[in-house]
Amino acid sequence: MNGDLLLRGGLVVDGSGAEPVPGDVLLRDGRIAAVGLGAGGRIDAPGARVIDADGLAVAPGFVDMHAHSDLAVLADGEHLAKVTQGVTIEVVGQDGISYAPVTDETMALVREQIAGWNGIPDGIDFAWRSVAEYLAEVDRRGSATNVAYLVPQGTVRMNVVGTGDRRATPAEIAEMRAQVDRGLRDGAFGLSSGLTYVPGMFADTDELVALCEVVAEHGGYYAPHQRSYGAGAIGAYAEMVDVARRSGCALHLTHATMNFPENRGRAGELLALVDRAIVSGVDITLDTYPYLPGSTTLSALLPSRAAVGGPERTLARLRDPGERAWIAHEVEVVGSDGCHGVPVDWDSIEIAGVRDAALGDRVGRTVARIALDEGRPPAEVFFDLLLADRLGTSILQHVGDEQNVREIMRHPRHTGGSDGILVGAKPHPRGSGTFPRYLGRYVREEGVLSLAEMIVHLSARPAARLGLHDRGRITEGYVADVVVFDPATVADRATPDEPRLTAAGIPWVLVDGVPVIEDGVRTDARPGRALRHRRPGTSRRVP
Repeated sequence: MNGDLLLRGGLVVDGSGAEPVPGDVLLRDGRIAAVGLGAGGRIDAPGARVIDADGLAVAPGFVDMHAHSDLAVLADGEHLAKVTQGVTIEVVGQDGISYAPVTDETMALVREQIAGWNGIPDGIDFAWRSVAEYLAEVDRRGSATNVAYLVPQGTVRMNVVGTGDRRATPAEIAEMRAQVDRGLRDGAFGLSSGLTYVPGMFADTDELVALCEVVAEHGGYYAPHQRSYGAGAIGAYAEMVDVARRSGCALHLTHATMNFPENRGRAGELLALVDRAIVSGVDITLDTYPYLPGSTTLSALLPSRAAVGGPERTLARLRDPGERAWIAHEVEVVGSDGCHGVPVDWDSIEIAGVRDAALGDRVGRTVARIALDEGRPPAEVFFDLLLADRLGTSILQHVGDEQNVREIMRHPRHTGGSDGILVGAKPHPRGSGTFPRYLGRYVREEGVLSLAEMIVHLSARPAARLGLHDRGRITEGYVADVVVFDPATVADRATPDEPRLTAAGIPWVLVDGVPVIEDGVRTDARPGRALRHRRPGTSRRVP
């Protein structure tokens, strides 16, 4: 038997938006060698391994446009959370904070700051410093998924300006532009920001424009976590559109939500802003996750002034009674910039994971519940947990609106992104359930989009945004990133209580033509690699 694999008689959902058609798909040497559709489309492939796909859909692999797998792709060889969903490409380096480019000093700061997102896994030496070296480490180890990287603007600012709240000088902006340029030359696909996180949030609009001009020169895109998803959401979205318009850079609005009670039913305002910008010539896409709770670190709720100077300075402030008093007022009364300008509702803040296992009894309870159980003010629970866990606590934040989720999901520039934190005892179930939830709940059960439409959202459109013109479709000559699933049974099984339950109804997933899920079982293959963006000869737009 040769190395060919023939998917026989499946329902081919090719990523074009056309109605699914029964047919055969032949895979050879990591590519789609032939596609035969309809009654006359039977493919004869002597010696090929034949997989009976009758009753199953055959679709291009899913692209997670907002992943927090920066370390998981290095440390977790199985990576079940993603491959069992049918994810074949993940975009990491999100929210303006990641592990390259860094100095020795900033690597130490970043590791501590986002331990609540990624943990600090054993077996990783963190020896790389540049984007090129990080990508080479992915290649050296092999990965269950392919990996695309974004240069993190907050980390770049930390390298050049530090963690302080001040404007960058012209010389510092020039150095930040140079670091972004090097990262893109190394293969990054664009730039991310975390504008509610220190120190990225201290960049003003002009600074962001200056960096995005470099991204535009490389044909990349800007993926901002903007300054507010709460009280100032529409204004924050408008600022990002302004950055894109002024810089000429393509814009991808990451986890494009309208959260908190202030924004219930207001998705139309966001989409009208997006549509006006597209008509005026701004290239915009967006991603969402199909859940109501958000997820971040507990320390993200702090006002930015409390986080200036890095983790050790923050911890020192949390030990000081006077500092605690003003922070509590900012968080509970004013609405801190870290909490999107909305006074925190402690009933909505559920502990999802802790760095220190001794604090495990907090997991699964809200801050309000812990405070009630212990007979203490919620702010005191907040401060003491941050101190005891050295800022490593992750949370679920129950602030979403179902009407907004559905309306944004329908938009013709929408893509899928899990925003999945994979560490902690009870991480958000979106880390293991996003893509089957789109297919099961929102296609089969709710009919928000058709199956053909949803595959465009999850495969073809995000591949186009990344400029991967030979991925995202079931088309002859394309890379064989393929997912085979049962449209009648595909479903997310992950829940808040059991967040790592893997998806149902996805028996086959192939990355670059190599099965990573075979008959529903994870193989030992790690065929994924670091994808590298190459500057296009002409500008590209996403249809």
